[in-house]
Amino acid sequence: MLKRISALVLAGATALTLAACGGGDGSAAKGGDGALVMGFAQVGAESGWRTANTKSVQESAKSAGVELKFSDAQQKQENQIKAIRSYIQQKVDVIAFSPVVESGWDTVLKEAKEANIPVILTDRAVDSKDTSLYKTFLGSDFIEEGRKAGKWLVEEYKDSKDPVNIVELQGTTGSAPANDRKAGFAEVVSADSKFNVIASQSGDFTRAKGKEVMEAFLKANPKIDVLYAHNDDMGLGAIEAIEGAGKVPGKDIKIITVDAVHDGMQALADGKINYIVECSPLLGPQLMDLAKKVVKGEQVPARVVTEETTFTQEQAKQALPTRQY
Repeated sequence: MLKRISALVLAGATALTLAACGGGDGSAAKGGDGALVMGFAQVGAESGWRTANTKSVQESAKSAGVELKFSDAQQKQENQIKAIRSYIQQKVDVIAFSPVVESGWDTVLKEAKEANIPVILTDRAVDSKDTSLYKTFLGSDFIEEGRKAGKWLVEEYKDSKDPVNIVELQGTTGSAPANDRKAGFAEVVSADSKFNVIASQSGDFTRAKGKEVMEAFLKANPKIDVLYAHNDDMGLGAIEAIEGAGKVPGKDIKIITVDAVHDGMQALADGKINYIVECSPLLGPQLMDLAKKVVKGEQVPARVVTEETTFTQEQAKQALPTRQY
């Protein structure tokens, strides 16, 4: 009997300690009005696209009455995993994140599942074979984006029989958009032997790295006809390198990019970029809607694809005055 009483006292003390540390019933994660609490682990702030994406999530959470716990991983997977574990400890209602790379998430996602916290993937996917670890993936079809870029290029050079030398600025190595935009583009252009990708390297989705890698491409390859950049920011950095080499972007070297952020659209309108495939960062409203549904236990589609378009120079000029990002 004495042992049993001691065990009960110890259990009570342990529970009190957990409650003091914010474990307990999860009240530390709840808003004063009982609002839904979302933990959002953002990749970073590597581009204009990402900045617009963050703003969309933050503003949409406020409009939807969702309490948002936000973290910036600075493009490091270990930081995202640490943030997700923190959200699990805080017992948030739902976790959303944009995985910096595709691999290496199973362990932390299993921890969230065991804690009965639903997870939503935004913008980027994971390569886990266990799809029960997350409720849905909201974002673009990156393979289709690559295909769109390739189809424009094929149409642009349909009357030419000369070889077309292409250099490619890839996104962050191992990330879903880098892998898929590369694959979709290659799928289309590989059907015609005149298209040759003579160099392909990561520019890490940043303007500075895009400039640096493009400078190296220009030094190593005297004849470059086309640049395919996986996002606008790398393309904008590459434009600086091209101009620095005494060449005219958009004419001497045709440029295709993905995203359609304001600076990219301006460069397209100015003729420095030739074609942009849109990838909308404004995922916030859809994310909040999905979050409320999964927390209630409602069924949601396993994949929610955002609607997007493409832009030529004239279309960019028309769109710029009302562009939100």
